[in-house]
Amino acid sequence: MNVYDFDGTIFYSDCSIGFALWCMKRHPKLWITYFPGLMKCLIQHKLGKVPNFQLQRKQFSYLTMIDDFDEQIELYWDKYESRISEWYLAQKRPDDLIISASPDCIIGPIAKRLGVNYMATEFDREYGIFLNNLMYAKEKAKYIIDHGFPMIENFYSDSLADTPLALCAEKAHLVKDHASTVVDWPDLDDETMSKVKRKVDTGWNIHLKE
Repeated sequence: MNVYDFDGTIFYSDCSIGFALWCMKRHPKLWITYFPGLMKCLIQHKLGKVPNFQLQRKQFSYLTMIDDFDEQIELYWDKYESRISEWYLAQKRPDDLIISASPDCIIGPIAKRLGVNYMATEFDREYGIFLNNLMYAKEKAKYIIDHGFPMIENFYSDSLADTPLALCAEKAHLVKDHASTVVDWPDLDDETMSKVKRKVDTGWNIHLKE
């Protein structure tokens, strides 16, 4: 079984942000009802006053504010499915698992189109709450271990924050250059591992400098 992160790994850009912008363009009221609160929460997070899960909940909150979600998500993927990386499509297998911090209601439709399995952050669009832990960093590894998945042959991600899951795989790969280039997962020295741990704890993605 091969396991893949989604945003920035097999898909160029962040689908949660992309779909938010898509909805804001089609529902201009979101610029008033959603955007100001998100910016305030983002600033508070940067200042260390708001934890990552609260920021993510605020980021996903626009999903509770649109009545035509089912229509819009299909239209979004009609346009942006082409951003799925060619290298991934060339090696895609039916037993692939996509595991993502993006909401399951966004990841599910594209995983169905690709014909692969997925696990993503379960977000209740009616009440605007998480139904499980944010599927980020060490939570991905915990999910794999807790559910007794078979050995991971290859793991792919664009972020060193996914090191906990990379360590569960026989082989890990780092994806760079807007989801277009795949290289071996780097050997991490103690200083970088400490940086990874801090970033995992605070909820920010971490990438190697070129």
